Amino acid sequence: MGDVPMRLLPMGEEAILVETEDIASVLRLRTLLADLVETGEGAWAQVAELVPAARTVLVVTTPGADLAALAGELRHLDTAAAGDHVAQHAPEEVEIVVRYDGPDLEDVAGLTGMTPEEVVAAHTQTPWQVGFGGFAPGFAYLVGGDPRLLVPRRSTPRTKVPAGAVGLAGEFSGIYPRESPGGWQLLGTTDAVLWDADREHPALLRPGAVVRFVEAS
Repeated sequence: MGDVPMRLLPMGEEAILVETEDIASVLRLRTLLADLVETGEGAWAQVAELVPAARTVLVVTTPGADLAALAGELRHLDTAAAGDHVAQHAPEEVEIVVRYDGPDLEDVAGLTGMTPEEVVAAHTQTPWQVGFGGFAPGFAYLVGGDPRLLVPRRSTPRTKVPAGAVGLAGEFSGIYPRESPGGWQLLGTTDAVLWDADREHPALLRPGAVVRFVEAS
């Protein structure tokens, strides 16, 4: 891969927002930054958290951090090597068992020109990857699925979507961690617990993880 274009924006006194070109660049950049932070060396020791989004990574620091030094490190990152760096990492894999009985399965089939069975096959046969977190603890935007599943949100959002609902919206798939309003196209439901504060890592789906959907038998 070539150099990843980046723009650095200060966000108050304890964060720097790194803008990049797309979600693929975000995933590569976040993996590289996470490893640098783990070394605990130099300016990287001042990083408290990395928060990825669709085209940005927010680098949050500890109080009193030297933002100028950190910005200097960010500007001199070897982003051209980020792809090779990521390739050396075996990503975490998570399997999600789904009952494909969702109320929008027929509509998605119509929108994509596939049968409901083909929609399920497309959703399960191509692995997804966690891009970034979303509107509620445990919610994750999943990317990289079958491009035929790119569908718009519902024109009229539902006032109540059940916990565990599995849906599509644009290029993303996602799972509602709790009951809430929502406008995603619902394919089915899962019993997976997306957020558990008592787990070592409360979120089941963490950035970079590979997610494989499996149809319930």
